[in-house]
Amino acid sequence: MSRTVADIISAETGADMTAFPTAAHLCSWAGVSPGQHESAGRRKTARTRPGNRHLKAALGTAAMSTTYRRIAARRGKLRAIVAVERAILTAIWHMLSTGTYYQDPGPDYYSRHDRSKGAARALRTLRALGYQVTVHPVAVAN
Repeated sequence: MSRTVADIISAETGADMTAFPTAAHLCSWAGVSPGQHESAGRRKTARTRPGNRHLKAALGTAAMSTTYRRIAARRGKLRAIVAVERAILTAIWHMLSTGTYYQDPGPDYYSRHDRSKGAARALRTLRALGYQVTVHPVAVAN
């Protein structure tokens, strides 16, 4: 995130997060919460709420500078951008409300989180490239 984007975010939200009881309140105020339209038990697509346009523009700039391919592959580019905007704003709320620095979970966070999904994704990729793969688990030494 650039210094300009950080300045815009702090100018629009303020440094005091007591105005927002939770990160979800801040995201809703900013207009980066996912739209929700439910009728007869069926969830339908809906637009995001209107929010602070300057804050949304700054968050969009920050979201475009990150990698969001994992979400974009499943949900589409625009939804992925909104999801990343919300994640950024949630992290900002937590940092400002607790006074801590951001701790990056690392590039392999999702593959460590659920190893079976990572293995299945790797197998699909290899099969799509034309390889036939047989998998055998390796005994891990403690």
